[in-house]
Amino acid sequence: MFDRENASSVVTSLARARENARQVRDQITTESWERLNLLYLRITGPHAEAAFEQGSSSFLHEIIADLHLFKGASDATMSHGEGWRFLLTGVYLERAQLIARLLDVCFGDAAGGYLLNDHFAQLSVLRMACALEPYLRVYTAELQPRLLMQFLLFDEEFPRSIRFCAARVQEHLIRASRYAEVSEGATPERIAGRLSARLEFAEFEEVAQMGASAYLATIVQECARIHEAVYEAFVAYPLELRLPA
Repeated sequence: MFDRENASSVVTSLARARENARQVRDQITTESWERLNLLYLRITGPHAEAAFEQGSSSFLHEIIADLHLFKGASDATMSHGEGWRFLLTGVYLERAQLIARLLDVCFGDAAGGYLLNDHFAQLSVLRMACALEPYLRVYTAELQPRLLMQFLLFDEEFPRSIRFCAARVQEHLIRASRYAEVSEGATPERIAGRLSARLEFAEFEEVAQMGASAYLATIVQECARIHEAVYEAFVAYPLELRLPA
């Protein structure tokens, strides 16, 4: 939560998000900036650690709620142009990786099948993915590891399924590509399109044959390739490509 030396801690993540937002302050709205700034001040305030120790569950729930508020403020107030599309590309790209890693920890080779008959643990996985109610609407109260993985991998309507995330990444990159010179080869939207198509037409038997860990690892690797391609196309491109002819 509070270790600034840990690159993956909550406080480090929020500090970096706030610094990135500060550098593009002219591109985001006041409402978006205020939500992020208030969240940063909450987690770095003098009483934050004491509040966490007094009630970690409620403290974490408030952080999650504030993150949802930031996402809602951005969607509701930012112009849905280039900046917004890059914001959403990052959201869905990271979400796909996180869900893949969550499923690997719970159902992959190293998990040892400990969730196969643990009803409470399966509920916890769904809660961690904010997927409990959406899952129950599709499969009622039938909790099975296969159905749980199938839902979080391949459901086309749930906004935190990997298939949904991959489709949105492709959609936003296709629209964003008009802002940059399109090069030959593995452009970001093409890599995203291949991943999206693979998930759209996949069947769960492929996961069973390949192994959950191996299948999920390919998704994480593809997301990393998309990230690298986005960086090369929109950030680290040669300057001469943007100079007038």
